Amino acid sequence: MSTVKAPHCEPDTIHDVLGIGFGPSNLALSIAIDEHNTKLPESQRLKALFLERQPSFGWHRGMLIDDATMQVSFLKDLVTMRNPTSDFSFLCYLRERGRLVDFLNQKTLFPLRAEFHDYFEWAAARVRHLVEYSCEVLSVSPVRGDDGEVSYLDVTCRHPDDPARTVTHRARNISVAVGLEPHLPPGTVLSERVWHNSQLIPNVAELTARDTPVRRAVVLGAGQSAAEAVDYLHRTFPDAEVCAVFAKYGYTPADDSPFANRIFDPEAVDVYFSSPPEVKQSLVDYHRSTNYSVVDMDLIEALYSTAYREKVHGRERLRFLNVSRIRDVREHPDRLDVAVEFLPTGERQVMEADLLVHATGYRSRDIGALLGDSAKLCLRDDGDDVRVGRDHRVEVAAEVTAGIYLQGGTEHTHGLTSTLLSTTAIRAGEIRDSLVARRATGRATV
Repeated sequence: MSTVKAPHCEPDTIHDVLGIGFGPSNLALSIAIDEHNTKLPESQRLKALFLERQPSFGWHRGMLIDDATMQVSFLKDLVTMRNPTSDFSFLCYLRERGRLVDFLNQKTLFPLRAEFHDYFEWAAARVRHLVEYSCEVLSVSPVRGDDGEVSYLDVTCRHPDDPARTVTHRARNISVAVGLEPHLPPGTVLSERVWHNSQLIPNVAELTARDTPVRRAVVLGAGQSAAEAVDYLHRTFPDAEVCAVFAKYGYTPADDSPFANRIFDPEAVDVYFSSPPEVKQSLVDYHRSTNYSVVDMDLIEALYSTAYREKVHGRERLRFLNVSRIRDVREHPDRLDVAVEFLPTGERQVMEADLLVHATGYRSRDIGALLGDSAKLCLRDDGDDVRVGRDHRVEVAAEVTAGIYLQGGTEHTHGLTSTLLSTTAIRAGEIRDSLVARRATGRATV
């Protein structure tokens, strides 16, 4: 594989920040930087570039169910919490699409998920000059000077026009926002019949195109995505039985009450960050029901009503196997054998199924694998978690002036909003301001 040096890496075009990944987090940062730059002469602008391995912008495309709505207010878009006057807001998007009045007439804070994705694409297109797509990052290498100081990081990725070649970009700082990766039970092997719910929509479309019969589908999980998958499969395959398997007695309602939602306020990040470890853990435990393994009450009631209606009519297609676990899955050419254990008694039943969907959530990606040698620059706490400053910059060794910013994977320092949209706009502004301050002083800021 041949390597070329990118024009961006010449001494006079070294980037102030290089974004790795271009989901909502780095998209928000690119907008914050673009808005900052438009007010300044060329010499004072932040030089930024964002690298995305996908060929175009995409955010959880596999779960864009046509009638699924957002679980966060549209006001917590890419910019409004940071700059309510920005023309990158969701309301400006609606105005441009000709739907502003129609949306307002709905009297809702929660748009369709597909519509919010279109909003993201609309915003991403406006900052296209800052992004290179089809650029899979392969390594991040520290650049040491003669005195041992690390002032730059070299980011090597596949060339967007020729994957057999690589291109290297140099930057003073990087912003890592590679999102989450699907979490699967140990030993799970994905196949044409065994999926993670992140691929629900395209996999269902493929089944439908092949006219593959679905007699029974099993969904493992108790969170919002699991409940949505159960509902979607039940509606999509009207002759199939759909079985929901989870260890709880029933779905737990999401706590979206006004006081509980304050855990997602920007000020809550300050409180969490400054708290001792035991208080941090308590806050996560107390408010886990705002985000983890919980379901919107409207969907819970809709699923229960469907199950009861089917019971009345004597044709039960929707089944809930609660207090249960999947203990074994055996795949055959024409089916799956799924062993489900009822936990109170240990009794097992083996069900023949055509599909098994793991709606088992996501986890933060290992930044050590991504950063490679640069990961050795990062300082860690007693629990081996990366130490991160309030400005989202990783704490590094004394000889390092290059900056590594994390967007995600910081729940241990910044709280529950680390992987959520709630404070995306605010965080983007904080990182941009940190970049500006560091460049102005020529040294790291705390």
